Amino acid sequence: MAKNGDLHTARSGKNDEFYTQYYDIEREMNAYLDYDPDVFRGKTVLLPCDDPEWSNFTKYFAARFEYLGLKKLISTSYAPQSKHNEEDLFSYQPTDIERNSDQFDAEKALSRGKLFVLTSDMNRDGKIDIKDIGWTYLEGTGDFRTHEVTALRNEADIIITNPPFSLFREYMAWVVQPGKKFSVIGNMNAITYKDIFPLIQGNALWPGPTISSGDREFRVPDSYPLEAAGHRTDELGQKYIRVKGVRWFTNIDHGRRHQPLPLMTMKDNLKFNKKMKDKPSYDRYDNYDAIDVPFTNATPSDYDGIMGVPISFLDKYCPAQFEIVGLDRYVEGNQTPNKRFTINGVEAYARIAIRHKK
Repeated sequence: MAKNGDLHTARSGKNDEFYTQYYDIEREMNAYLDYDPDVFRGKTVLLPCDDPEWSNFTKYFAARFEYLGLKKLISTSYAPQSKHNEEDLFSYQPTDIERNSDQFDAEKALSRGKLFVLTSDMNRDGKIDIKDIGWTYLEGTGDFRTHEVTALRNEADIIITNPPFSLFREYMAWVVQPGKKFSVIGNMNAITYKDIFPLIQGNALWPGPTISSGDREFRVPDSYPLEAAGHRTDELGQKYIRVKGVRWFTNIDHGRRHQPLPLMTMKDNLKFNKKMKDKPSYDRYDNYDAIDVPFTNATPSDYDGIMGVPISFLDKYCPAQFEIVGLDRYVEGNQTPNKRFTINGVEAYARIAIRHKK
């Protein structure tokens, strides 16, 4: 990964196997539960691209299986030959789950993905948890695009994971297609993708509530080169890197979507907002009929026209308060199609065109 620690840079190779922290998963799921305590009740949850030996997604949902009222938990993992660089396979070791099972097959362990299923108290110790997970080898690699994993997608009610960053576009097309509920981790810049933004504009996809700024720490495989700007190794020798621009993307409702953004008038923004106090007025774009709002908290309450806001505005976007008109490069009325808005000839950062709902 490049030194800036951006998820986007993982596309250059297979170095996109990042393990999400348990704390980050728990916070996001709790936000959904706060809005709807029964959001998972009676549901089948699928966690593709997920191996319980390493991943905290399966650990979280297995530990809370009964509390959430789940019907079934399914996880799938990639074959090592599909997710590791060739040189890493020389040092690959089967997981404890495999080694401690009569099903273990050294050849299959390298070439096939695995399927993990949790439905009931299999060991009869009075509770349903990760000790009750049954597993088997898949026929294929465990790639989410295979017919096996696609069939599991069709069976599930909710799909949750941290997909390979290099395949984010394909993964989103795969998960959105059957109309399932989902929650996935990706890079904030995905908002500007031509095939992702229409989902946001149509209120079919929105940012999750618990990550809105800064960066996040992920555990990485032992073979991962620690080249990111922020990294550490813990007392057990496990490696971690800090990654910028992380967001949850979901179509599961949560309370923050329904909280209106506090607003001030244009005059008061120019007078009281520290970043606006030295400006005589809001800038207007050269190539589009709208004013520029340089940061979300400067969105005015008394402007009836179209406003260009940063993509981070979506973290505080309330659909009952604003209408999304379009993305700068593709919005109707942009006099320089496929180009961003400009101010005095200088291209602005990515902007979303919005206006107040009447």
